[in-house]
Amino acid sequence: MDRSNVTLDRLRTFARVVERGNMTAVARDLGVGQSTVTRQLRELEEAVGVPLLSRTTRRAAVTDEGRRYYAQAIEILHLVERAGEDALYGRGTPAGSVRLSCTAALGVRHIARLIFAFQDVHRDIGIDLSLSDERIDLVREGADLAIRLGPLNDSSLKLRRLGVSRRLLVASPAYLATHGRPLIPDHLSAHEGIRMSNVSGSDRIVLRGPDGKEHAAVFGGRLRVDHGLAAREALLAGRGLGPAHRWLVDDLLADGRLDSVLPDYTLPPVPLNMLIVPERAAVARVRLLAAFLTEQIGRIPGLEA
Repeated sequence: MDRSNVTLDRLRTFARVVERGNMTAVARDLGVGQSTVTRQLRELEEAVGVPLLSRTTRRAAVTDEGRRYYAQAIEILHLVERAGEDALYGRGTPAGSVRLSCTAALGVRHIARLIFAFQDVHRDIGIDLSLSDERIDLVREGADLAIRLGPLNDSSLKLRRLGVSRRLLVASPAYLATHGRPLIPDHLSAHEGIRMSNVSGSDRIVLRGPDGKEHAAVFGGRLRVDHGLAAREALLAGRGLGPAHRWLVDDLLADGRLDSVLPDYTLPPVPLNMLIVPERAAVARVRLLAAFLTEQIGRIPGLEA
C-alpha cells in the first residue's frame, strides 16, 4: 500500500460513492466532473492495492474489501472532522455545513424561518435545506438530520420525538355558504373533499366525537393533491373542505379566510419526529441545529410535545 496516496479527498469521494451508489450523483454533490470522481477512486484503489468498487455504466457496487475499508474510512473522516471542530470551538466559532431534510409544507411555512433565526446566531454555519415528503435514505442522500411527519420504522437512525401535529377540518366561508355546513360526520359524504393522494386511506375520515366515540365517514371529491401547500390553496379557493394541520392554516383561521368544520370533533394527531444520522449526531454544528429546532418547534401553532 502506498499510504501517501490515501488522501482525505479520495476517502471522502469513496465514502460518498458507497453511500450514493452512483458516481454521477456524487459528482453532482461534490460539484466536480464525473471523470474526477473516477480518477480519485482509481487512485485510491491503486494506493490500497485491492478493488473497492465493482463498476457498471450506471451503478457502483461495493466489494467485500471495499465494505470493510469503508467502515474504517468513515471513522477516519469523522475523527478529522471532530478534530477540526474542536479547534474551532476553542475559538468559540462553530462552522461548517448541515444538510437538513424536512417535510415540504412544514419547511416552507415554518422551518425556513427558524433556520434564518439559527443562522443569525451561528453565522459560520451553512444550512442546506431539502424539502420533500418522500422518505429519503438520509445516508444515501448525504443528509445529517430530517424532520418528518407520520409514523416511522427506520431503526438505523437516531430518533428524537418532537411531539404531535394537531389537525382539524376546515373550509372557506364561501364554500360553506354555497354548500352548507356539515353538522355530523355522516354529512361529509355529500361534500367536495380535498384529499391527499400521497396519504393512504384519504377516502375515509375518522373523527372522535365529544362523547369519546369514533365516527368513520366516507370522504370523496374530485380534487386530490400531493402537497400540503396545494391543499391550502384549494381550501382557500373554496374548492372543498378537508383536514389540515393547524400549522398549515393557522393564519387563515385567524383572519377568517377559513372556518373550522365540525369543531366538536377531533382528528387523530400525527407524530412529528426528528431523525439524525447516528454518525453525525456528535458533530457540533449538527448537534446545535438539532437542539435549536427541538426547542423552537414546540412554539409553532398546532405542534405539541
